[in-house]
Amino acid sequence: MKFPVIIGLIHRRVLVNFRVKPEFIQPLLPDPFKPKLLKGWAMAGICLIRLEQIRPGWMPAPIGLCSENAAHRIAVTWMDKENQLQEGVYIPRRDSNSFINHLVGGRLFPGEHHRADFHVHDDGKAVELSVHGLDDSLSVDVRGHATDSLPSTSLFSSLQEASDFFKFGSLGYSDTASGTHLDGISLLTKHWEVKPLRMEFVHSSFFADPEKFPEGSVEFDCALVMRDIQHEWHAAPEMQLKKFA
Repeated sequence: MKFPVIIGLIHRRVLVNFRVKPEFIQPLLPDPFKPKLLKGWAMAGICLIRLEQIRPGWMPAPIGLCSENAAHRIAVTWMDKENQLQEGVYIPRRDSNSFINHLVGGRLFPGEHHRADFHVHDDGKAVELSVHGLDDSLSVDVRGHATDSLPSTSLFSSLQEASDFFKFGSLGYSDTASGTHLDGISLLTKHWEVKPLRMEFVHSSFFADPEKFPEGSVEFDCALVMRDIQHEWHAAPEMQLKKFA
C-alpha cells in the first residue's frame, strides 16, 4: 500500500534530551542499530510535539487535524543494504491524545501510537506538559521556560552543535505490535530552528525505570524547542527485524 504524504504545522516541538551510558542503551536497540555517540555518550530523549493542520497534501488546511504527541527516541546509526552508514532515531514508544492517530497509525500511515492524556500549558515562553498513558504504562512530566543558552553541563558545546545533531535524525523507525518489523517515517521541514529551554522539572517513567537505567547510567542533558514549522511526513521503507527476515 502506498502511503500519502502528510503535511501540516509543527506548532510546538519540545526535545527533552538525556545522555546515557552506551552499554545501557545497546540492549534496548534491535539489530542493526547502534547508539549514535556524542563524546562517548548515547543520546536519548522525548519528543513532545503539537501538530496542527495535519492532512494529505491535496487537502486544504482548515480540514486538518490537531493532536498532542510524545515519542521516546534514541539517536542511532546503522549500515544499510548498500553498506552505507545511515543515522536517525529508534522509537520504542509513541503516544497520542488523538484517537485517529491511534486508529490509523501502522495501518494507513507508519507509526503505531498508544493512547494517552495530555495536559499542556504553553504561553510561548513557559511550557508545562504532563502525559499519562491510558493503560498506566507511561508518565511524563516536564516544566521549563525559554532561555538564551544551553546548560553549562550539556555535552553540546553550542546551540549550533545541538541543532545539527538532531537535524540529521529526521528518519525514524518505531516498534510495531507484531514484532516482525519496524515502521519507518521521515520528517521534512520547510526550515529548521531550535532554541534552548531551561528545564525546572523533568520526569519520564521510561528513563526512571531502574531495570533499564540503573543509578548513574542516565542524566538529563538539555532541552530544545521548535515553533511554527511547516513540514511533511513521508513514509520510509519498513525495516524487517532479522529474526523474522
